[in-house]
Amino acid sequence: MRRFPSVPRPDWKQKIEEQGLVFSTTTMPDGRKIEYWNESAYYEFSMDEVETLEKTAEDMHLMCLEAAKYLATGAMGDIGIGRQALELAAESLQAADMDIYGRFDFIYDGEGGPAKMLEYNADTPTGLIEAAVAQWFWLQDVFPEKDQWNGIHEALIRQWKKLQFRTGMSTLHVAHSEAEESGEDWMTAAYMRDVASQGGWTTIGINMSDIGWDPNLNRFVDLDNFMINTMFKLYPWELMMKEPFGHRLLQRAHNPRWVEPAWKMLLSNKALLAALWHLYPNHENLLPAYLGDPGPLKEWVAKPLHGREGDNIRIHAPGIDISQPGGYGREGWCYQQYHPLPDFDGNHPVLGLWVVDGESVGCGIRESDGPITDYFCRFVPNTIDAPAPIAPPANPYGAAL
Repeated sequence: MRRFPSVPRPDWKQKIEEQGLVFSTTTMPDGRKIEYWNESAYYEFSMDEVETLEKTAEDMHLMCLEAAKYLATGAMGDIGIGRQALELAAESLQAADMDIYGRFDFIYDGEGGPAKMLEYNADTPTGLIEAAVAQWFWLQDVFPEKDQWNGIHEALIRQWKKLQFRTGMSTLHVAHSEAEESGEDWMTAAYMRDVASQGGWTTIGINMSDIGWDPNLNRFVDLDNFMINTMFKLYPWELMMKEPFGHRLLQRAHNPRWVEPAWKMLLSNKALLAALWHLYPNHENLLPAYLGDPGPLKEWVAKPLHGREGDNIRIHAPGIDISQPGGYGREGWCYQQYHPLPDFDGNHPVLGLWVVDGESVGCGIRESDGPITDYFCRFVPNTIDAPAPIAPPANPYGAAL
């Protein structure tokens, strides 16, 4: 993997906004404006690297499923979600409730060593439009002769078709929280409506706060009192369980088919890292991790079990003592061995490896100026050092947002 400079397209901002990437400008705490989308550089993989990393992500996904089964037993406590939520997640896992997608975050430097897993964003992963769509159009404009590690869009459509075939359902409600103000959640939900529609579903958008409960039907309903049978929600399960209607989620027979399903509570929780290390100690793609305290670790990163976007991360290592602000931590902590991010002339990338139906389908790269990938990181596109397929894929973005 190498990082190369690139000349941005003159109209890049207009193009990415037309493709749905509507939150490209981020405001720093000091008031400065920075651009999240960065096409002044790109990362290039060899085909051998892509094939190796694909296998790594797919192997890790299977290992995470085993770790989820272990967490579901309660062997590591209630992992900050409570006993009832843990039981619900265990029931969902036992029932093999079908999921759609997830995103691993890996450290990888391209120097020949194994990639190291940082976490698995498997309940509400974002970063989807930039990885699936915006960087694909960038490739067509800038390097049409090259290939890209990116089959995310097509894989999502296939999975939505598969879910429809298995369930016999045809109407999908898609919800996000309007409390998220950047536009990222709305954008991701809108894109998921698009790929689900291409997969044959009739989609209905709704805010999480507009989901109601009909005591006569004993079911969740939308604003038109239409029963919700299948629901994609971009809202974490651990927060859903704490809502006023949260106790209704425990009645599986009276619930919609949730996407992502309840067992994703086990994969999106940082306790997963400790469970993986317990089950697969010294695995080359894992970093040592422990629940509750650092254990034998001398250099560590403390991660709140429900943390997101780098909030409340603490790093303790030689020359580094960082404590990020945020509202997480009361649910408990996982301590993971500190491993420095790669350094490409001051840019520190993390690979986001997307998994759909257990298959590794693409990569999105975010880079930061420091050791934590947070709200102020940059998305940088990728290419593969190989020619594009003779028959290029169809336009991956079939419907407008």
